[in-house]
Amino acid sequence: MQKNAIVPYILIMAFGIGLIFFMSIQGVNNEAEIAEEHAAEEGGGEEAAEGGEEAAAGDFDPEAHAQANCISCHGSSYEGGVGPSLVATELAQEDIEDILINGKGTMPGGLVPEANVAAMAEWVLSLE
Repeated sequence: MQKNAIVPYILIMAFGIGLIFFMSIQGVNNEAEIAEEHAAEEGGGEEAAEGGEEAAAGDFDPEAHAQANCISCHGSSYEGGVGPSLVATELAQEDIEDILINGKGTMPGGLVPEANVAAMAEWVLSLE
């Protein structure tokens, strides 16, 4: 008697689909709780939301933001890569702010929250 080799794979697939289904139902039931936890991790929870732009601008670290979002295109030393060099740029602060808000070329706009665009532009200009 010969065993069918595909049966274990079908069982594993069925178990995986069932697991995904039940986990998604769990996520839908706890949507508000998950959103609150995510907001707390991102910006200090309700306090940051109530504080408005001032709280966000006061806690903003341009270098940390650049490390998280910019080095993939501008390089780890910001001297260029896929994107242009940010070191010793000849652009004015207003031009940098415009690029951060609206994007330019392959760079998408909106990578920096608008409340923090001026701080990020100043930081880019400080790179030597």
